[in-house]
Amino acid sequence: MPTETAAPAAVPSFEAGHDAVKVIEDRSDFLAAVAAIAAGHGPVAVDAERASGYRYSQRAYLIQVFRRGAGAFLLDPIAIGSFQELQDAIVDEEWLFHAASQDLPCLREVGLVPTRIFDTELGARIAGFPRVGLGAVVEQLLGITLAKAHSAADWSTRPLPQSWLVYAALDVELLPDLRDALAAVLDEAGKSEIAAQEFDAVLHRAPKPPRAEPWRRLSGMHALRGTRALAIARALWTARDAFAQETDIAPGRIIPDAAIVAAAAAAPETRKDLAAVKAFTGRASRSELDRWWAAVEEGRTTDDLPKLRGKGEPTLPPPRAWADRNPAADRRYKAARAAVTAVSEDLDIPLENLLTPDTLRSIAWEPPASVDAASVGAALVALDARPWQVESTAGVIADAFAAATRGTAPTGEDDRSPVVAEGQDDAAEGPATS
Repeated sequence: MPTETAAPAAVPSFEAGHDAVKVIEDRSDFLAAVAAIAAGHGPVAVDAERASGYRYSQRAYLIQVFRRGAGAFLLDPIAIGSFQELQDAIVDEEWLFHAASQDLPCLREVGLVPTRIFDTELGARIAGFPRVGLGAVVEQLLGITLAKAHSAADWSTRPLPQSWLVYAALDVELLPDLRDALAAVLDEAGKSEIAAQEFDAVLHRAPKPPRAEPWRRLSGMHALRGTRALAIARALWTARDAFAQETDIAPGRIIPDAAIVAAAAAAPETRKDLAAVKAFTGRASRSELDRWWAAVEEGRTTDDLPKLRGKGEPTLPPPRAWADRNPAADRRYKAARAAVTAVSEDLDIPLENLLTPDTLRSIAWEPPASVDAASVGAALVALDARPWQVESTAGVIADAFAAATRGTAPTGEDDRSPVVAEGQDDAAEGPATS
């Protein structure tokens, strides 16, 4: 009879040995934490937890701060109120983030605004790391394995479970050591100045202006035919958005995009017809049926029909159509893309961080009147490229454009990257940095 092999002993997680964590919820404890942080030393690690996918707002429901010599502090921004004392204490210090662009907007809402930052996620991209999530970078540089189990949690939950709080504390406790290790990697690779310019660009990047017609971001809009269906979809989206804002619930949890598109495509003529649309689902699809039917009626009867193409949509056609619509631009783009890709590989920096696709397409579609390194560089600056990006790409783009005009440039591969459709999350566009 074969001998049974004992199961390997479970390896305790890094989180398992962590001390219990409490959330600071009153002013006196907050002011004591600020005093401790001010007395600490070195950069200040900061993180924020939202409730994306659960709540309408993008506010912070938990803010974590760590500084050597002080420890980690988990702060409830709703209970605490003003963060002015913390801002005053750390405004002149370097703030550490992992993916700062995600946290800066909600921190600014509570008055926490850094003057200089170090972003370990963006730094890892510049360093050429294959994976740049916090867990992956911590494991690669610090040899610590984290269980990233609560990144998509509903942080508006109260009370917050202890396992979530430990997860949140570790998000900042490891950042100073991670920053030092990554800074050494960047310095050795000669990329410290590149990273510094990118960090500064993230810190000072202006927020995107509101979309002229945000309802056009509905997933599946391409399935709708005719302006009347678009009018129904617009009215339903507007009704859902108002209800989501009123209840502070994420719109997709009320009725999903697919339900709106299905109702708009069906164009029901009665409230009963709307209820009979099988794909019209969601937690509020029936409890708020009168609300949705009123929106459908508005869409069915309005004289203000939307145009098939929305306001402010991209003016450039997708690159796959360039060969027919603008052959010269197509040749310039393919030649420049091949040249910039070679630079990306040589620098070991992702192509989208070296130069965003939109930037390259814009300058290929409408190049300077006289093409040389200086004129291309000026055009790149006008498109918000940083000095290191201009220095790395202006000359090769100018040479590629010249070769394309002469007909001697290699065409490279067709751009078959997927077009980001209306309705997809901005995150699908990748880490745009110019």
